[in-house]
Amino acid sequence: MSDPRPPDVIPPLLAGLCDDAALFPPGSLPLEEAVPAHVAHTRGAHAPLVGPFVLAAEHIGRLAGLTAELPPGSFDLSPTVPLPGVRNAVTAAARIPAVRLVGLEVTVPDGVAAEAVVPALADALGAPPDRSDPVTVYVEVPRDARRAPLLAALGASGYPAKFRTGGVRADLYPDEAELAAAILAAVRAGVAYKATAGLHHALRNTDPATGFEQHGFLNLLTATGAALEGAGADQLAALLADRDGGRVAARVRALPPGVRDCFRSFGTCSIAEPAIELVRLGILPSEAVTDLTEVRP
Repeated sequence: MSDPRPPDVIPPLLAGLCDDAALFPPGSLPLEEAVPAHVAHTRGAHAPLVGPFVLAAEHIGRLAGLTAELPPGSFDLSPTVPLPGVRNAVTAAARIPAVRLVGLEVTVPDGVAAEAVVPALADALGAPPDRSDPVTVYVEVPRDARRAPLLAALGASGYPAKFRTGGVRADLYPDEAELAAAILAAVRAGVAYKATAGLHHALRNTDPATGFEQHGFLNLLTATGAALEGAGADQLAALLADRDGGRVAARVRALPPGVRDCFRSFGTCSIAEPAIELVRLGILPSEAVTDLTEVRP
């Protein structure tokens, strides 16, 4: 059967950018709906934009029945898991034929010292990270004094980071200065990262329903590119704060695909919304969203 998708509809810069976190707020889609929706996304014209399915590790077992009709290894999964549960999550995913474990998103509990994280992962996984390993282990970096030493440890070990960029409360959103400092610290430590929560739009915005100041995923992309070129924290903060769509889109078009070696992806509770916004900004062609029913004129 020929591939119905238009060739090169998703440029390399955006490939796999959107991890499917439909289960998480504010989307909060039931698992029974989220799984078939994810499968549909992976078969649409926008499929190259879509990363793995994200869910809490405690729910991995529920995927067995929901993916029973899928081909072996066809359902890419990246569960979130507290540090002590890493080994059990790997075991649970391996029991489900359709699941292909491609990521682990590890949270660091309060009270766990930064220097204890990498040894604990090595103990749970049995080996340091390797580029040939199909499973990428992200470590969520706490927003406290552990950030700097943990990023240093991740840089030495090869594990990428995960930054939380929002949530259900205003205090869960780092401001542009804090996020700029985190991105700069990661780049200087040689640590790749993904982002999660609060990135509901391509551009920096004020949510009309909550009043929360929300970061834009394209702002993160351009700030990362600038950091890799040697920009300082103030310049990164200004890029994160920019709300001008034309200006941000022009910066994105000028970025080399290698920026994604650093900013790997972001978790989103909607795959459709980022794709549609990218089309409206002229970064993706309209063919990328032809099979998204959420498209509005």
